[in-house]
Amino acid sequence: MRIAIASDHAGFPLKALLASDLRAEGHAVEDLGTADPDRSVDYPDYGRACAEAVAAGRAEMGVVVCGSGIGISIAANRVPGARCALVHDHLSARLAREHNDANMIALGARLMGVETARNALATFLATPFAGGRHADRVRKLG
Repeated sequence: MRIAIASDHAGFPLKALLASDLRAEGHAVEDLGTADPDRSVDYPDYGRACAEAVAAGRAEMGVVVCGSGIGISIAANRVPGARCALVHDHLSARLAREHNDANMIALGARLMGVETARNALATFLATPFAGGRHADRVRKLG
């Protein structure tokens, strides 16, 4: 799978770990930054860049990480075609894919442990969209 990934400075360590995991699993990963965890950067720039990669079809899925996951998910969702879900565990990750056909996952590096983040991402990528009654609802999202 082609996966775009991005973070601000607060999310950098988790992003780097997840990108490494994804590559080890055989995914093609496009890292859209930040590349310097010691320099404060603006999360909207990275959320938007990742969402644009997904919306344009350069990536099938996107992963964004900031301190809370909130700001970067808001930024991503301003891009038409991006459906970014802020998740906190494997259940919210599964439901984001299964019910909402989310094509991006947002994680809060300061709010979740590494193993929880890894499990959420693995679940997100492995879960198909259920379709059916959920498809009409997703269409209403625009």
